Amino acid sequence: MTNNTSKDIILIGAGIMSTTLGSFLKNLEGGWTIKLFERLDVPANESSHETNNAGTGHAALCELNYTVEQPDGSIDIEKAKSINEQFEISKQFWSFLVKNNHIQDPSAFIRPLPHISFVTGKENVDYLKRRFDVLSIHHMFQGMDYTEDKNIMKEWIPLMMEGRSPDEPVAASKINSGTDVNFGELTRRLAKNIESHENAAVFYQHEVLNLRQLDNGKWEAEVRDLNTNKIEYHIADYIFIGAGGHAIPLLQNTGIPESKHLGGFPISGAFLVCNNPEVVHRHNAKVYGKEPHGTPPMTVPHLDRRYMGSKESLLFGPFAAIGPKFLKNGSNLDLFKSIKTDNLLTMMSAGVKNLPLVKYSIQQVLMRKDDRMQELRRFVPDAKDEDWDLHIAGKRVQVIKDTEEHGRGFIQFGTEVVSSEDNSMIALLGESPGASVSVSVALEVFKKSFPEYIEKWDAKLKEMIPSYGQSLIEDSELLLEIRQMTAADLKLE
Repeated sequence: MTNNTSKDIILIGAGIMSTTLGSFLKNLEGGWTIKLFERLDVPANESSHETNNAGTGHAALCELNYTVEQPDGSIDIEKAKSINEQFEISKQFWSFLVKNNHIQDPSAFIRPLPHISFVTGKENVDYLKRRFDVLSIHHMFQGMDYTEDKNIMKEWIPLMMEGRSPDEPVAASKINSGTDVNFGELTRRLAKNIESHENAAVFYQHEVLNLRQLDNGKWEAEVRDLNTNKIEYHIADYIFIGAGGHAIPLLQNTGIPESKHLGGFPISGAFLVCNNPEVVHRHNAKVYGKEPHGTPPMTVPHLDRRYMGSKESLLFGPFAAIGPKFLKNGSNLDLFKSIKTDNLLTMMSAGVKNLPLVKYSIQQVLMRKDDRMQELRRFVPDAKDEDWDLHIAGKRVQVIKDTEEHGRGFIQFGTEVVSSEDNSMIALLGESPGASVSVSVALEVFKKSFPEYIEKWDAKLKEMIPSYGQSLIEDSELLLEIRQMTAADLKLE
C-alpha cells in the first residue's frame, strides 16, 4: 500500500464512531472510497440513539467519577482534564462541519446546559469542596461556582430542593458552560453527510457476516443484504468496526491475535423518564451525584434535562440490568457465542473478581418501580410516581481483557481501541465517555492506521481542529480562543 494509491475503506455500524470516522476521511482524502454497512434500516438506532444513551456531552465538568479521591485525601483531576480537552476537540470538528455546510442547524444536536455536581452527607460535602478547590483554579474549569447554601441551591436546582430535610448536609458545584448533546441527531446528520460524498455509500439493512484477510493484506467482508438475503463480497484496504456491542463478535471473527483473550460483559441501561412539562421545566441542568459506596463507576446517578427534537424530558438513572444480548436489537445467544476457548478463563476470572458488580446487576434487575422511585427521591424528594415512567435504554458491553497490570479478567471501563498488528483492522469497543470523545478516538485511529499520511494531513487537520498538535490543558489563551469560536459556530452563546 503506497501513498499515491486510492484506498478502499469499510466502516461497520452507523453509530457515532463510524460516522465520525467517515466524515473525517471524506474531508481528508476525497478520492478514497468509503462503504458503511449497517444492519438496521436507519443510522443511530442502537447506542447512539438519543433515547438509548445518557448523552449530554461528557466534559468532566460535573461527573464525579472522573475526579477520584486518592488514599492521601487528594483529588486526582488528570482524567477530568483529559476528557475536557477531548470534548473541546469534538466541538471543534462539529464547528468545522457546520461552518462548511456539511451539517446544518447545530441547535438540533447541541444546546447550552449548566452542569452541576450535587452531594449529600458530611463526607461527600467535604469531598466536593476539595474537588472544587483543585478544579476551579485550573483554566479548563474557570467559572465553576460552589455552595453549601440551600437558598442558592433552590435557585440552581429548585426541583431537587423541594421537600428536602433542612438538616441534611448538602453541597453543589455549578458551571454554566456545559452542554446537552443529542448524539442520535448528530449521528444521523453525519451519516447523511457521508452519503453526499461521491465516493461514499451507506448500505442499510446489510449485515457483515465474516471478515477475512487475504494474502495481499487486504480484507474481504462477507455481507448479507437483508432485503434480498443475497450474499455480497466487498474488498477493503482498511476495516473499522464501530458496531457497538457487536464489535467484539466481529473482532473475534477476524481471527487476529489481538482478538484473543478478549470478552465482553453486556449491561442494559434503564432510566426513569419524566415528560410532564410542568416538572420538566423546573429542572434545567445536568446534575451528577456520587456513586453508592462499593459500586462501579457506571452507577453514578444523574438527573438530566434532555432536548430530543421538539420533545423535552428529564432522565434519571442509570439503572443496570444484565442480559445476554450485545445489542438492544441483538440475540439472546450473543454472550454465549462470544465465549471461546481462548477467552474462557478470562471471562471466568472476570466473574470471580467482579462478584460485587454481578451482585449489583442482579439487584438492579430485581428492582421494582417503587425501588427505583426511592432512588429518584434521593435527588427529587417530592417526585410523584405518575410523573415518571421506566425506559429501557441501549446496551453497552464492558470490555474484559487480560493485562499485565491487572492480571486476567480485567473489566475495562471506558473506550478501548483494538487494532491488528498492521493496523488495517481496528475495532472500537467500550462505552462512556465514547460518544463525547469520538473525534479524539478517530484521531487516535488515524495515527495508528495511516502514520504515513499524518504529515500530509497536518494542514487539513489543523483546519478541522485548530488546536490540533497543541495542548488545551497547558495553553489557557488557546482554550479561551477555541471556546469562543465553537460557542459562536455552534450557537452556544
